[in-house]
Amino acid sequence: MSVERLRGIAGFSIDKVAAAAGADPEVLRLENYDTDLRPPAAAVEATRRALDSDEYNSYLPFAGREDLRAAVAARIGRLSGRAFDPRDEVLICSGGTEGMLDVLLATVETGDEVILTDPTYAGMINRVRLAGGVPRFVPFVERAGEWKLDLEALRGVVTNRTRMVFVMNPVTPNGAVLGDEEWTEIAELCERNNLLLLYNAAFERILYDGRKYRHPASYAGLAERTITVGSVSKEYRMIGWRIGWIAGPHEWMGDVAKVRIYNVVTPPGANQAGAHVALTAAADGLAACIAEWQARRDVVMEELGEFGIISAAGGWSMVLDVRRFGMDGPMASERLLARGKIAATPMKNWGERNSSAFVRIVFSNEPVARLRGLRERVLRSY
Repeated sequence: MSVERLRGIAGFSIDKVAAAAGADPEVLRLENYDTDLRPPAAAVEATRRALDSDEYNSYLPFAGREDLRAAVAARIGRLSGRAFDPRDEVLICSGGTEGMLDVLLATVETGDEVILTDPTYAGMINRVRLAGGVPRFVPFVERAGEWKLDLEALRGVVTNRTRMVFVMNPVTPNGAVLGDEEWTEIAELCERNNLLLLYNAAFERILYDGRKYRHPASYAGLAERTITVGSVSKEYRMIGWRIGWIAGPHEWMGDVAKVRIYNVVTPPGANQAGAHVALTAAADGLAACIAEWQARRDVVMEELGEFGIISAAGGWSMVLDVRRFGMDGPMASERLLARGKIAATPMKNWGERNSSAFVRIVFSNEPVARLRGLRERVLRSY
């Protein structure tokens, strides 16, 4: 019997799909946010050295190493144009997912409403619920072959219980990227209604087709309302390191720090050494990785374009609507694996309106050569 806060929170299903796929080498691994592209070599070496160092084999400092906090402050300052004090506006956490929960627990009261996109990462939706918040969804709609946020729906979703807008950009699972019009609308909404913005920056610089980078704190009205949560997992391909950060206005960060210390206490010491090197290296290898991920995305579009899939503008995934095959996401996921040897996660509970209609196609972990033939695998499944 579940406690109240867990009622209505479903399991992820990613691990179930992965377990069903097993170690079969013929299966295309499109179910999870992994990548075969390597982390920065200097970061790997720095982590190895730190493993044998007493300095890094410690809980201290609880807020994260000072050099890493300074590197994070410098990074976000460059991206947003707003200066951050590493001493009281930056915390290091055990991956971005811990950071998101820390912020929600520190800022959201029971019954407060939090605006999210539809679809979005289920880990965001259910952390809102764990913190006692109530998710309110704003859908993406297709316009000219791209996902665009429904701004009319955004304007209409605010109530007197709304506390926060919680978005990631690029968006998972559909690969949408918010543009100037959408960010400006979000900024005006937050300022007009005195809302916080929690920004999940997991994929923030992984943008395709020359799209312009935008940090929400650079928009008028958002600089003092935005709390950014990021990590080394995606851009630096350091998924298993579990090093992330929280950065925001100092008036909120004291409470966030209090939650963080009683949640995980401190992130892994040796891994902070690798993260620091990744953030401060002259070259991080991201441009070459983006080119490769874009090439993989393009192959998926060539293979599945006839099925109405919408191209990812950024990130590592897009969604396939399987209603055209007379199925929902869970059924399609089972058929794709059993008949097509494709591991793809159903998106049920990753939104409100149409999430049950989608399976997610992650293109970051399979090379172009293996992605070719995806169309035939899909057709075999139906």
